Amino acid sequence: MTSTKSTSTEEGEPPERSAGFVLYTLGEGGERRYLLLRHHNGGHWGFPKGRIESSEEVEKAALREAREETGIDEIELVPGFRMVSTYRFIRDGTPVFKEVIYFLGHVDPGDIVLSDEHVEWRWLPYPAAQKTLTYGNTRKVLRAADRFL
Repeated sequence: MTSTKSTSTEEGEPPERSAGFVLYTLGEGGERRYLLLRHHNGGHWGFPKGRIESSEEVEKAALREAREETGIDEIELVPGFRMVSTYRFIRDGTPVFKEVIYFLGHVDPGDIVLSDEHVEWRWLPYPAAQKTLTYGNTRKVLRAADRFL
């Protein structure tokens, strides 16, 4: 599954690329709960994600970032889900075009060990997760992941 893809900015520059995971677990009665993280910079809620290093495969970058940001070591990749989200923002007065490739992963609930990038985490059922996510593009990713499952 893939959403709209863009490979360059209007000026022809490549986008900043990141990879991440929509992580879920099964709660009581089999209800899916999604892991959301609140970022320390701006306080927005989202999924674990981060920059893809130059020689790194996208899936491995997503796994690395999820581990670094949550402390979760074992992520069971859900085959067939891959969604690309693109957006623009301003960093230090400079426009940035960002592309984030998301994967879907099942994890066992456990203690979350947040990186310094985040200040809070929550396991939420789909309706609450949709209300908590800050940005529309991440709500679209969650909607697609939930429908995929």
